[in-house]
Amino acid sequence: MAPVRIGMTMPVMEPDLDAGTLHSWATTIDDGPFSSLCWGERIAFDNPECLTFLGAAAAWTRRVPLVMTVVVPQLHDPVMLAKALATGDMLSEGRLTVALGVGGRHEDYRAVRADPSTQTMRQLAERAETMKRVWAGEKLTESVLPVGPLPHRKGGPSLHVGTTGPKTIRSAVDWADGIAGVTLDLDASKQNELFDVARSAWAEAGRPAPHLATSFWFAIGEGDAPRAQVTRHLHHYMNWIPTEFVDAIAPTTGWSGTEAELGEVLRRFADVGTDEVQLIPTSSDPDQLRRAADVAAAFT
Repeated sequence: MAPVRIGMTMPVMEPDLDAGTLHSWATTIDDGPFSSLCWGERIAFDNPECLTFLGAAAAWTRRVPLVMTVVVPQLHDPVMLAKALATGDMLSEGRLTVALGVGGRHEDYRAVRADPSTQTMRQLAERAETMKRVWAGEKLTESVLPVGPLPHRKGGPSLHVGTTGPKTIRSAVDWADGIAGVTLDLDASKQNELFDVARSAWAEAGRPAPHLATSFWFAIGEGDAPRAQVTRHLHHYMNWIPTEFVDAIAPTTGWSGTEAELGEVLRRFADVGTDEVQLIPTSSDPDQLRRAADVAAAFT
């Protein structure tokens, strides 16, 4: 069985970021043992806008694959989104992968005046199809030229489905090349049940085996400090959820512990055939990145 690859998510959901911090993380990830540099989208929050950040990430890095986890197409005009992603793929010379999801926050839909009734997998699939037509160079209107640029990779960036459930996985088999999951409780066997759904669905559709990725929050350290760090992050990130609910899940959500313990968790996911685990930081402290790199190096 091939070893699991370890990706690193940028700390874009942390407060009080600046360009220097983001640049330092991006270049360190690019120089290090990580298999991908990841970041996600939110609207009604203080994170960097995801498509603007794509341009910066493409310019700051040379090696590492860039993975957007996740983008919600219903929050964008699909043609403009296709143009932006093709530009990012061109600038990064084909290093871009995009996970698409319906999103879990109506406040993001309302912030950009998107229709919450479009928060469905059917609507997502329609937008994915539109983007693929743009990337193929097809003219969607009577314009003189089609919408460009053409992406670096023929057919456009690889698309994954952001998912936590089997129904979502099955509905994406026609347009997705893999799945981008998330685990809150780090139960590898439960994650593998979802992977089996994907394996079966892709095989039944006659498609190549899907890329199987999952992710989880992490904090590395000794004693009670790492769990306290995860808890602080959850309260900041889950600001749309009642505080008492966050308090209830904080003790068991994500992972906290030492480097050796993180390695043990990653090996459990390797044992069930996970292609990639994308770690999500709960601090912008570069020491967390350095310590995670030491663990990831053992899996290269």
